[in-house]
Amino acid sequence: MSSLSLAATHLFSPMTLCFVLGAVAAALRSDLKLPDAAFTTLSIYLMLAIGMKGGADLVSAPAGDILWPALLAIGLALLIPLWAYAVLRRVLGLGTIDAAALAAHYGSVSAVTFLAVLVYLDGAGIGYEPYVTALLAIMEVPAIIVALLLAGSGTSRQGLGHVIARTLTSKSVVLLVGGLCIGAIVGREGLQPVKPLFVDLFRGVLCLFLLDLGIQAARQMGTLRRAHAGIVLFALAAPVLNGGLGLAAGWLAGMSQGGAVVLATLSASASYIVAPAAVRMALPEANPALYLTAPLAITFPFNLVLGIPLFIALAGFLY
Repeated sequence: MSSLSLAATHLFSPMTLCFVLGAVAAALRSDLKLPDAAFTTLSIYLMLAIGMKGGADLVSAPAGDILWPALLAIGLALLIPLWAYAVLRRVLGLGTIDAAALAAHYGSVSAVTFLAVLVYLDGAGIGYEPYVTALLAIMEVPAIIVALLLAGSGTSRQGLGHVIARTLTSKSVVLLVGGLCIGAIVGREGLQPVKPLFVDLFRGVLCLFLLDLGIQAARQMGTLRRAHAGIVLFALAAPVLNGGLGLAAGWLAGMSQGGAVVLATLSASASYIVAPAAVRMALPEANPALYLTAPLAITFPFNLVLGIPLFIALAGFLY
């Protein structure tokens, strides 16, 4: 299947269309909205399901295969916030705190974007390494730590160590790492009794989650219209550059074409679950209109609709 056909299939997939439906509903000022408790429940389900499946797949992979991809993933998680901070501070003229807050979000990763690329690759019949979920867990936190160090721990009302500890024990990290451990302990056979819940229903639950994200993203558009034009350009350019870095890293690490696309997508994504909580706690002076709008209202839709097909096409040329 050509890259164009894959892109069309992805664009008209139930997951993407549910996101669009949510955005349209918000634009029409519909009262459609998932209850907060339901959104929290869905996010818990998705994090645990990712971890359990990834852990079960992880034990089937030779330990040596993950070494270089893991090291390069950590390198990306450290590099991306550094260049992002430099551009936001020196080129766009943001203050130290706001630049660090945005750098934290763009250096960290989005689990939902990760889910979207896995669904895309599965639907296209493109294989990828069983340890990619471990890369997601590895890349979640380092960028946040780097960004907080760039801002200076003195800007927080709490100690930097306390913020890092709270981030490491956040529900996303605990569910991902805990799910990885559970999956690794029980293996693929051990997951069979819960397969109807955690595997068969997975895409349907993801549709509901993306429906609500579409609503949230559209409601940020009012803030987006008032945003600095440079922030909008940054939010569109950053995923392309970071995705290219991730794709090159996957190729250098000897990953498969599908695995490199996953690493590219992780690098291109921006966190809007773990990073906002950490930034709100450590950098209360940061402007949430910037660090919430750019990742959720601009970068996430871009990656969902255009970024993933772009990385597939680029991987085709590279490989």
